[in-house]
Amino acid sequence: MKNKTLAAWLAFLGGPLGLHRFYLHGLRDTLGWLLPIPTALGLYGIQRVQEFGLDDHVSWVLVPVLGFTIAGCALTAIVYGLTDPEKWNRRYNASQPQSAAGVTRWATVFAVVLSLLIGTTVLMASIVYSLQRYFEYQVEEGRRISQ
Repeated sequence: MKNKTLAAWLAFLGGPLGLHRFYLHGLRDTLGWLLPIPTALGLYGIQRVQEFGLDDHVSWVLVPVLGFTIAGCALTAIVYGLTDPEKWNRRYNASQPQSAAGVTRWATVFAVVLSLLIGTTVLMASIVYSLQRYFEYQVEEGRRISQ
């Protein structure tokens, strides 16, 4: 039995590590094994910012990768939480007798609300970070060329 509430929380909290994919599809799920790669790259980007400062061009690319991964997993949690119980049971509990595993509970609603709040914040912060650093670099290069 695959519980919708648990899947939503796993996607929200452990999504960048692929925990929700392993829960729903098993350990043979390729995407579940690939999800930690962009997470690790993003964490490496954060480490580069701490080590080399904000002017590191590689971090401009790597930090948003982590943000987009977190935002994508938050979106997945929202989709899981808002899935119709009948559709959930047809997709993930087809071999089981009719169950309450796909029922939306308050814990599911909290997972959806937190995913919306955190996911949107992380997505916007990732976009702003990269664009701000890119345009600041363009202004610096323009000043350097004009002198």
